[in-house]
Amino acid sequence: MDYLRSTLIWVFYILMLVVFYPPALIIWLLTVLFDRRLWLLHKYSCFWASTYTWFNPYWRISIEGKEKIDARGVYIFVSNHQSLVDILVIYRTFIHFKWISKAELFRVPFAGWNMWANRYIPIKRGEKTSIIKMMEDAERTIQAGSSVMIFPEGTRSEDTRIINFKEGAFKLAKQSETSIIPVVLDGTGDALPPRGFVFKGKHAIRLRFLDPIPLEEILSTDSKNLMIKTRELMIDELNKKPAANS
Repeated sequence: MDYLRSTLIWVFYILMLVVFYPPALIIWLLTVLFDRRLWLLHKYSCFWASTYTWFNPYWRISIEGKEKIDARGVYIFVSNHQSLVDILVIYRTFIHFKWISKAELFRVPFAGWNMWANRYIPIKRGEKTSIIKMMEDAERTIQAGSSVMIFPEGTRSEDTRIINFKEGAFKLAKQSETSIIPVVLDGTGDALPPRGFVFKGKHAIRLRFLDPIPLEEILSTDSKNLMIKTRELMIDELNKKPAANS
């Protein structure tokens, strides 16, 4: 049953890529000259990605803590990474940001083209020049008024536990003088294992925004210790048991 269900989901996913990309291109053509943050295109991309979760009866998704985000503010969002499903769930928050994402995804037909159109930020893992360019692009993005979203683990966790972070997001926070908001995802790794393509039954999926880390603390803490503290906060939150009525 899991294989049949997964096949139908992936077929639906591919068909929706073809359906949703042309309107994205039209929105880009109509707004690129005056929408400097590409706000409308990103909102459409959120809607596009959210359809995959809205029409999946096997996922019950809850989003908590969104009220902690100032809609006029600019942040560095750092999220744990359990599964490809993380991307869909984060889009479902409908907050404005630019992804920092591995460069290979930008070559995926339709979805990758839309990432380029949104001016998301590519990075080639392990390449020093690409990391330097990513940092420069991210800082310009923040200065232009857009938040950024990054997975500081750099890859998906194999067992849903939060693995070691890379320091880049925390160096960026200090350089750009930008507050960090940790994001904790739970349940996505059970819904779709990190190295598989078979969706696994019914699952409750939770996304939680933690309290923003104050700018004063970011500026007064070195990036390594800031990274360690943020990871510990996220691990503690991931280990919390959900309330009975959640």
